[in-house]
Amino acid sequence: MHIAIGNDHAGPKLKKDIFKLLNDLGHTYTNHGTDNDESVDYPDFIHPVAVEVRDKKADFGIIICGSGNGANMTANKYPEIRSALCWYEELSALARQHNNANILSIPARFVSTQVALDMVKTFLSTAFEGGRHETRVNKIPQCR
Repeated sequence: MHIAIGNDHAGPKLKKDIFKLLNDLGHTYTNHGTDNDESVDYPDFIHPVAVEVRDKKADFGIIICGSGNGANMTANKYPEIRSALCWYEELSALARQHNNANILSIPARFVSTQVALDMVKTFLSTAFEGGRHETRVNKIPQCR
C-alpha cells in the first residue's frame, strides 16, 4: 500500500515513528509534512494528502496535528475524503468498518506513540464492512 502523510509542527517525531512502522509493514509513503517543530499552518501540509488520496495516488492518508481537529476539518473539505479523528485503536477500526474512512487524523499532543502506532496498524488492516454502512457513507458528500 502507498500512504500519504502530512503533519504540522506538532507531528514530526510521531511521523518518523510511523515511517518506521510503515517500512516494517512493507508499505511506501509520501511525506507532505514538515520535518521540524517550527510553527507552520497545518492546511498547507494537509491539502496535499487529501488531494493524493482523492486522486488515488495513495491508498490511504495519515494526517497529524496537535489536536487532530484542524487537520481533520481541512481534509474533510474534499467530498471524496472521509477523514476520521481517532483517539484510540477501536475508533480507528470503526472508522474503517463503518465509515470507510480513507484518512486517519491523529491528535499528536493527546495520544501516546504506541496508541498512534496501534491506530495506524488497525486502520490500514481493517476492511470496510459495506452493507447498511455503504448506504450511509454514500450520503455523506451530498450537500443540500
